[in-house]
Amino acid sequence: MSTAAATPSAPVRLGLIGSPNSGKTTLFNALTGLRAKVGNYPGVTVERREGSLNLNGRDAQLIDLPGTYSLDPISPDEAVVTRVLAGEIDGVASPEALVLVADACSLERSLLLIAQVLGEDRPTCLVLTMMDELAARSGSLDTGRLEAALGIPVVPVVGHKGLGVRQLRTLLANPENWSRPQILPPRDRSEQAGWIDSVMAACEAERPHAHTITERIDSIVVHPILGSMLFLAVMLTFFQLIFAWATPAMDWIDGAVGTAAEITRGLVPPGLLADFLADGLIVGVGSVIIFLPQIVLLFSLLYLLEDVGYMARAAFVVDRAMARIGLEGRAFVALLSSFACAVPGIMATRTVPSPRDRIVTILVAPLMTCSARLPVYALLIAAFVPQKSTLGPFGMQGLVLFALYIVAPLAAMTVAAILRRTLLPGEGMPFTLELPSYRVPGLRLWLSQVWGSAWAFLRRAGTIILLASMVLWVLLTFPRSEAPANLAPEQAAAYSLERSAAGRIGKAIEPAIAPLGFDWKIGVGLLASLAAREVFVSTLAQVYASEDPDASLRAAIRADTNPATGEKVFSAPTVAALLTFFVFALQCTSTIATIARETNSWRWPAFAFGYMLVLAYGGALLARHITLALT
Repeated sequence: MSTAAATPSAPVRLGLIGSPNSGKTTLFNALTGLRAKVGNYPGVTVERREGSLNLNGRDAQLIDLPGTYSLDPISPDEAVVTRVLAGEIDGVASPEALVLVADACSLERSLLLIAQVLGEDRPTCLVLTMMDELAARSGSLDTGRLEAALGIPVVPVVGHKGLGVRQLRTLLANPENWSRPQILPPRDRSEQAGWIDSVMAACEAERPHAHTITERIDSIVVHPILGSMLFLAVMLTFFQLIFAWATPAMDWIDGAVGTAAEITRGLVPPGLLADFLADGLIVGVGSVIIFLPQIVLLFSLLYLLEDVGYMARAAFVVDRAMARIGLEGRAFVALLSSFACAVPGIMATRTVPSPRDRIVTILVAPLMTCSARLPVYALLIAAFVPQKSTLGPFGMQGLVLFALYIVAPLAAMTVAAILRRTLLPGEGMPFTLELPSYRVPGLRLWLSQVWGSAWAFLRRAGTIILLASMVLWVLLTFPRSEAPANLAPEQAAAYSLERSAAGRIGKAIEPAIAPLGFDWKIGVGLLASLAAREVFVSTLAQVYASEDPDASLRAAIRADTNPATGEKVFSAPTVAALLTFFVFALQCTSTIATIARETNSWRWPAFAFGYMLVLAYGGALLARHITLALT
């Protein structure tokens, strides 16, 4: 391997290419310092990440290409790799050099992709990841001999520990000086098999032993029965912890929001400005920020399970059930991503090779319980479900949350089965999944993942929810109506509220939602939540802050009564109906726009919104009547 002493001044564009689970993302983060720009390829709805880095004084741009097993694409994201290499995407320059990433423990499986990439005949280097795991499993290979056999530079690294990264950065600074193969690998598939054998023999590779611990754990985790039971147990514990661990921090933030509103009212003279700052901004946005501890805990546990290697096993276990409805494991991976947010979940369907399977997965992904529903669930469950042990150590609140999260995938699979047998029939495709070894995730990467999701939630609160709160305050305040003098302060506030623009809108739709037990206040919240589900919470916070600024939201909705009947507005049947409505309804403008972009049509998002609205209304009506019968 040779590098030049002089460092050219021209920036270099490097393409990072490798199979899924090869350590490509970890290497990208190690090289760029987690500084990445995320966007879509022009004209192609496939996400790309680019990172800027300085290599010994030379600027470089590292583009993380979608994971692929070969340059013979079978899915939209794999097709992007070949199009980028060919320079066929407008506005995206083809990489000047390629950085191949391969798992040292499964080098033989990567050699097909390596052979195809070398056939591109451009400067290429090979980065071998998982070298520590190869040694731990008594495997070995001679990187010098491998370099000679391939004719390109080879650098072994342990990405999450930073080992070998400095050597790699030095190499990447001068791709024009990299060694090149004297003879390119054969293009014929049958001849490539003979070439792969010769490379493995030349580098004196000793295949790693089976990972004993992984095999022992997998004997339970991927077992058809035991694995399913374990999956349910993990999820049950998961949702129990979300309530148990997050409550103290949530109560502290709740108190801080209330204190901030009181201080604001003390500093600003009474009037519209004080009401706007305290109720419109602080209470409106703060009512959603309260749920940040649960959001952080949700993503902490999700990323931990994913990084350890459990989520790949969950996909393997669930693949059996998915096969019965005509989908496969890649669809489950996309649906799993939707538990965080439906938008990246829908974008993850690009890995699904079948166009019909992809459309079906896109249409059911919004049914998965995204993190935006969590503030609504947490508010209603904390206010109306007692926290008492019901099933051993598991409390009632955690069990109700678990039930809501379980209903979502069951509904998604039912709808998918119906769609595959009616609107979108067709044969499924085989699913191949390489199960990674169990690993202890790097703390820095894990924290960065959690922080990224938490920051996205805060950014959403500071943009969409802030804007919605400001608009709602105006609608709840104007036009101003003078209440009769004989009314009590609480009645006067309710009088003015009902005659505001928002109150009139709520009253207009009240007849349509009355069968569900919803009043006009809930109706305003439902309409506002079309922007984002969390806005429902901030809407209720502003509505009830207008009536009683001193009451917490949970206390206010528990105490609210219908002035005509004297009955509780949030009765048990109404709460059950409201929770069910949020399980099914598509209340997210971003998701609707993403479906339109991914399907290149407004027909499918309109269909998704329509069928989910029918499910939400019908399910809420059924839940109300069942609860009425039981109570």
